[in-house]
Amino acid sequence: MRKDLIATQPIYSSFLSVEKDTEQILKTLFVTSKPYSDLLKRLLVIQNADCLDETNEDYQRMIDSKSLGDLIHEGYIRLNPKIARTEFENIKSFILISFDNFTETSNPEFRDCIINFDVICYMDEWTLDDYRIRPLKICGYIDGILNSVTDKNKISYSKKIRMSGFGEYQFLGCNEAILNEDISMYTLSYRAVHFTEDRQSIGEIENVE
Repeated sequence: MRKDLIATQPIYSSFLSVEKDTEQILKTLFVTSKPYSDLLKRLLVIQNADCLDETNEDYQRMIDSKSLGDLIHEGYIRLNPKIARTEFENIKSFILISFDNFTETSNPEFRDCIINFDVICYMDEWTLDDYRIRPLKICGYIDGILNSVTDKNKISYSKKIRMSGFGEYQFLGCNEAILNEDISMYTLSYRAVHFTEDRQSIGEIENVE
């Protein structure tokens, strides 16, 4: 009986909510923030310099066919830091999301952390029409969607952006890094400050009456 009681006690940690936060971030960026989510998809999926041409119906059909699951399965969104390109893979731009630098807070059950968005593009596809830079456009849509930079966006998205366990998230910076002769990236970083409860029970054990 004592073992059962111990096993059914919930435990609390910010590490246990990372998957929920990742899901909410991705849904916000690629599902609930149209038309901006469509433009973000274009920048990842369509490597042509005119990928943001909204009059191109073929482009629109292409991104309409890409669900969030497709973007993950096909490698446009990555949670694994491996970025090697397979021999016959098409050139693509992609976003790597990672949680890093977990730090102590005033509540020992919760940890603040840094969320990184690595926006990685092949340099052959780096520039778009009208002097636009593909990875910076991607960074712009990520930053704009998450932070709701206009009053209209705040009204539309403020309730959807709230992520589990995040009291708020603060922009820290954006830096460029050259990875090799073919690819380069910008890293967007945000500090996630926790003040709400993160919880998850171990296993799927029913409570003992």
